[in-house]
Amino acid sequence: VQLQASGGGLVQAGGSLRLSCVASGSIVSINVMGWYRQAPGKQRESVATITRGGLTNYADSVKGRFTISRDNAKNTVYLQMNSLKPEDTAVYYCNANVRVELIRTYEYWGQGTQVTVSS
Repeated sequence: VQLQASGGGLVQAGGSLRLSCVASGSIVSINVMGWYRQAPGKQRESVATITRGGLTNYADSVKGRFTISRDNAKNTVYLQMNSLKPEDTAVYYCNANVRVELIRTYEYWGQGTQVTVSS
């Protein structure tokens, strides 16, 4: 199973970006999908997660600005980021809890995509 993230880039403060992450490979189903980020010198932190049924959870720092969504048919998760701030600058990683066999579930990570917000 591979996760391929895209959509990062350089944007001015107040701008928007949309990240996408597609899971491919031997997939029976995907449970929770999410986005995490890691800024230089800091630990990786959860940004937003979404269950297969659409239940979402957000870090307090992004509530009201970011929206996570997914397309189960396409094994894809999205992160719409609005009103971006310089402190949102980080490498963003997608994550998925994937059922690869009837009783086997593994966690996978994407390769990371850089988001840079200039002031």
